[in-house]
Amino acid sequence: MLAHFMWTRDPANPVLPPAPDSSYESACCMNPFVVRIGDQYRLYYAGGDAEGRHRICLATCSAANPTKFQRRGVILDVGPEGAFDGHWCVLPCVHRFGDGWRLYYSGHEGTDLGLQSFPGIGLAVSEDGIHFERYSAEPVITGDQVAEFPDNRGIAGGGRILEERLPDGSIRYRMYYTLAVGTPNEDVRIDQEKHCAVCHSADGIHWTDHRLVLSPRRDVTSEDVGVAAPVVWRDGDLYRMLYCGIGTRWGWYSISEAFSADGYEWERGPGDANLSLAPDPESDWESQMVEYPALIQEGEQLRLFYCGNGYGATGIGVATCAFPLERGLEP
Repeated sequence: MLAHFMWTRDPANPVLPPAPDSSYESACCMNPFVVRIGDQYRLYYAGGDAEGRHRICLATCSAANPTKFQRRGVILDVGPEGAFDGHWCVLPCVHRFGDGWRLYYSGHEGTDLGLQSFPGIGLAVSEDGIHFERYSAEPVITGDQVAEFPDNRGIAGGGRILEERLPDGSIRYRMYYTLAVGTPNEDVRIDQEKHCAVCHSADGIHWTDHRLVLSPRRDVTSEDVGVAAPVVWRDGDLYRMLYCGIGTRWGWYSISEAFSADGYEWERGPGDANLSLAPDPESDWESQMVEYPALIQEGEQLRLFYCGNGYGATGIGVATCAFPLERGLEP
């Protein structure tokens, strides 16, 4: 196994808790995704309101002081009632395409089908990365594209997009995502079953070549229920991944590591030796679960953004790790 990340939690955590007086993020702040523009960090995330709806929001801070965020409000509201995103817009993934920006997000339609109530990943576009408009009322990626689960609906995004230069000079985009195959059941292994998958695109709109890349390990109690939220990047000749394990050890989420030579076949090592960040029983905000990792590089240090208890009910926190990378967090 490769050397592991050794994370130091920030004493200011959570750096972005829910705002009790807010009309759009009083219940939770979840699903962080961070981008650096000049000397500013843009933190895209999902805010939940008192009525149970979730919207994509934005907060910003100085890169020199990455724990003091200013909330900028909602940048993508829910869709109309009955739409695939009529109840929730969550799990943002923001990527620059040419002179513009694209925001991929996961929709919840408001039904009671458990994980099958997340029927697609939608797309919104922007010129400045702040003001977004929907590309389409329909999702651009659906959960029925993987050969092993042809009748599945549930799907969730939130990971990073990688760019690959092909021999002809064109760029192929690679997106990792969560295939949510669980259905309502008293057995958590059925109810919350998730896998990690990947798909590919030449234009960022039409996505093909869907493949499973990581599945639960029934003999490892930190991820015997599901694996989800893969964050993948290149590090020299290797691909690295942080992902969420859902297991019976805690009953909820933890964050683990994997590595790969090609980004498709992944190594995790024996048992839970790859466990990277676990719940902290001494902490009021992350004693139950840690989940939804997002990374940004600060020189030879990595900064990890993640959620705590209750899927963001206690907010978003950060941890850091001195870990120089050969290539850095390139797209």
